[in-house]
This record gives sequence, structure tokens and C-alpha cells, in this order.
Amino acid sequence: MPLTLEQLNAASASDALQLLDGVYEHSPWIAQAALAQRPFASLPQLKFVLTQAVSAASREALLGLIRAHPELAGKAMVNQSLTAESTNEQNRAGLTHCSAEEFARLQQLNADYKAKFGWPFILAVRGPRGLGLDRAEIIASFERRLHGHPDFELQECLRNIHRIAEIRLNDKFGFRPALGDLVWDWQEQLSQYSEAPDQLTVTYLTEAHRACAAFIQAQMQVCGFDSVNIDAMGNVVGRYEAMTAGRQTLLTGSHYDTVRNGGKYDGRLGIFVPMACVRELHRAGQRLPFAIEVVAFAEEEGQRFKATFLGSGALTGDFNPAWLEQCDADGISMRAAMHQAGLCPDDITRLQRDPTQYLGFVEVHIEQGPVLNALNLPLGVVTSINASARYTGEVTGTACHAGTTPMDQRADAACAVAEFMLACERRAAQDGDSVATVGQLNVPNGSINVVPGQCQFSLDLRAPGNAQRDALQSDLLAALADICTQRKLSYCITEAMRASAAPSTPQWQQRWEDAVASLGLPVHRMPSGAGHDAMKLHEVMPQAMLFVRGQNAGISHNPLESTTSDDMQLAVEAFGHLLEQLSRQT
Repeated sequence: MPLTLEQLNAASASDALQLLDGVYEHSPWIAQAALAQRPFASLPQLKFVLTQAVSAASREALLGLIRAHPELAGKAMVNQSLTAESTNEQNRAGLTHCSAEEFARLQQLNADYKAKFGWPFILAVRGPRGLGLDRAEIIASFERRLHGHPDFELQECLRNIHRIAEIRLNDKFGFRPALGDLVWDWQEQLSQYSEAPDQLTVTYLTEAHRACAAFIQAQMQVCGFDSVNIDAMGNVVGRYEAMTAGRQTLLTGSHYDTVRNGGKYDGRLGIFVPMACVRELHRAGQRLPFAIEVVAFAEEEGQRFKATFLGSGALTGDFNPAWLEQCDADGISMRAAMHQAGLCPDDITRLQRDPTQYLGFVEVHIEQGPVLNALNLPLGVVTSINASARYTGEVTGTACHAGTTPMDQRADAACAVAEFMLACERRAAQDGDSVATVGQLNVPNGSINVVPGQCQFSLDLRAPGNAQRDALQSDLLAALADICTQRKLSYCITEAMRASAAPSTPQWQQRWEDAVASLGLPVHRMPSGAGHDAMKLHEVMPQAMLFVRGQNAGISHNPLESTTSDDMQLAVEAFGHLLEQLSRQT
């Protein structure tokens, strides 16, 4: 019979320890430390408390935990001395059926990894869905992480150990994240539509983009939405009506386009999580005191045309007709692309929503950063979408012979920009939550034996509030002026973009906080450094966001972007709790 929390909470200390045996490989001290915090209100709480016990341990204890794990397809597997849990995991991943070549490659990788780091390579081989990674995926992860820094790799091993423990706990408690699995599967199916064969690229109104819209539309219909349509912008709009006609609507959703060679979850997670909730309402025959409108926004990333937030902007009335004449890299105008997709540009103005008919907008999104992953937290509540500003700049000095010009007589433009980059790093760090990035550098006509006479650069500034961003901007522009004055150089810098912060509406942020707390998890509040569709809806109605932890150190806009079906399950449950709150308050 599966273990229950009631059993675990009521058991004696020794019996409770035995009940959690095998969750962390040969390391009962972790369960012992966690059990001191009984009673547990939920399985997610138990999982988090176990991670905290590891976080509080010494480096020596952490290394002992890692070294307690067997190598993948290693000696313990060959001589059949693995624990039952490890045997099950390596079997599921097919490691007991390696070809001779695969086995030899894994043996070499094990040796190389241990020689570099001093501990065995740890990977949760049952993967983000719990079904098991294939051998090619395991070898690819092994090869990639072999090049990591020891400090990072130590933490990555621990994060994988926590994932292994999570799956083992699910097995003990007989728990399956059914709705998380559903959301994971939807995203996996959607990722088959791409403009490129070996990467995920879906840009506005391409064939792959239209196929994505059709897939989402079909799944919304299966979920039981009362109406589903693709609007004049290419947004897929599903409505689940209220128990009483004429009531206000909760608006939610995110985008389904991607950056080039992107990840499977950016934007798309925020479409499928509320879809899963509507599916459950429909299956239960339940209506709420408000309608739910889920919008899969057609465009947010600005990859094909030089315009962003086309999908969500159309709902706020922010669409510039001049954009229709923009052309993509192949010379196809946006207007022509829309006609080819069967859309009518003249109808875009009719998409603007009346804010008085809406309660507000909420968005679920993968974090796209490392914070939640480092904290071992599956969910985070967004306090504000950061204010931002972007610049393009150029420093001008004198190009001269690299061999004949003394160091104290140079006017090196690139050195000035390098000094400025370090100033950006120092100043942004002072705030704790500001960021400043010089992401592009170019020395025109640069040569290996020429002192740079020009250096072009970009500057991206972000902070949780407008005033904080403006102070950062002021200090950094002053620093650039000082650097160029001291080095006797000239410069120019031009603002290219400015966006105001979009702070979460306190009442809606509180609803997300209550939803997270209801799961037994601590509430972590955090700003969003990335822009989201919620920024556009913020202009006309209350908004708030929920972040979901990403795997692989939270990397995003990258094929390695990943999250687990367990974390998606928690996002669905949190969204469901928000709906329940809103039903009581409406």
C-alpha cells in the first residue's frame, strides 16, 4: 500500500526514518533532519524540507551524499550491487541494455568526469516526465556537463539528487502528477511543429506557427471550452463561460511563438496550465461566477518582424497599422503574411478588449532564470516586471599601430568600453536586483595588430522600478562620460527602447501568494527580469504572474530549457486555487 502523510506524521522517529529509507541514496541523515519538522501538511512541503536539510549540510556531507550514488552503467550495475531504487532508475533509462559502444563511451565519461571533479556524475535518469531519458540524452548530458565549472557542477549534482528523491517519494506515496503530465505532453506535442528540422523555431505566421495554432485550437475544443477561435491577429482564444451570463471574465494566457532555436516551455506553459484547469472544470460539470478566457498569443518575441507583443498588444488597442508594411528577411510584408494565413488585417482594431468586462489578467510562465532552481523552490510569485532601457553606443579613439604605439600614448576605444562594462557590473550589483548588460561589442575594421580606434556596443538596463532604473541609467551614463574624458576619447550613446515597470497589482499578487502557500510551500517573491505579455495587459487591467522553476540552472531561450511534470502539476494546482479564491470573492 502507498505511504500516506498521516502514517509518516504519526510514526515514531525510528519508524518514520525507515519509511523514508532509500529516498536519498545511503544518506539517512537527510530524512532524520527533515523529520524533526513534522507534521507535514503536504507532499510538496516534505520534498522542500528535505532539500533544506541538504542545503544546511557541510560541504563534506554534500560530497558524501554525491559519492554515495553509483556511476551510471558503472561497476555497481555490472555486479548487480545497486540499491533497488537505483536498479529501477537505470533499468527505466535502458542503461542495462547498452550496446558495447554505448557502454564503452559511458565508462570513459565516468572516468573523465571523476578525474576532473572527484565525484560521480549524477543525473536524474528518469527525467522531467519520470518516464526515463534515453541513452542518447544521457550521454549528451554527460558530455555537456563534463565541461562545467566544479562549483556549478557540485550544485547541479545536488539538484539532480533532489529530482531523484522527488521521483522516489512519488513512488512511495503512490503519487502521479496526472495534470502535470498532461501539460508536459501537450508541450512535447506542440514542439513537433518547427521551421527548422533540428531545433525549435516558430516565428509569426509561418507554416509551423499556423500548425501550432491549429493544435492549440483542437486541444481547447477537447478540453470543453464553450467557444474557440483564431482571431485576426492569429491569437487562439478559448472561452469557458460563467454560470450566469453577463458576468466579468478572468483573462489569462501567454504566447506560443518562440525565439530561434528556443525552448519548449517559454510562453507555452502559460497557455496549457489554465487549459488543464478548464478541462477539469468541464469534466466536473462546474461553472464559476466569472468566465475564463484563455488566449494563446500569436506573437511576443519579435523574431520575424520588428515589432513585439503583437498578440497581446492587439487586445489593449496597441497596434500600429504601419507595422503591416514591415518586411521579413525574405521580403514578405506582415500584411502579405496575414493574408496568406487567412487573416484580415482590417479586423485587428476590433480585437481591443473593454477592461470593464474583465476582472484582471494572470499569467503563468517558466522563470527563465536560475533563482528558483538554486532555492529548490518550484514556484515563485512575481512582484513586478522590470523597467528597462536599451542603448546603442560608440566610443571613438585613434586606430594606430599595435607594435609602435606606447601604452601611455594610446586612445584605445575598446579598452574604454571594457572599463565601462566593469563599471556596469559594479553599479548594477550595488542594487542587488538591478542588471546591466553589454551584450554586443564590435570593433569596425578591427585587426590583430591595430589599436582599436572605434568600438560599438549595446547596453541593456533593467530594474524592478522606474526610479531605480533611472538612477542606474544616470550613474552609468556619467561613468561612461568620465571614462572617456580620462582616456581623451569621444563617445555617443542613443536610447533605442524604454519600457516602464509593470508592478503586480497587490490584490492579485496576494492571490498567487495564497495559492502557493496552500500547497505547503514557502512564498518566494521575485521580480521578472524578462518582458511578458502581462506587461501589455498591465496597461489596461490588473495583472499578476506566477513563475515555475526551470531545470538546467533555469536556462531559457535555449534548447536546454526544461521543467518537470511535478512542477507543472503544482502550477496547475496553484491556478486552480486562485480560481477557487476568486469564486469566493466575486
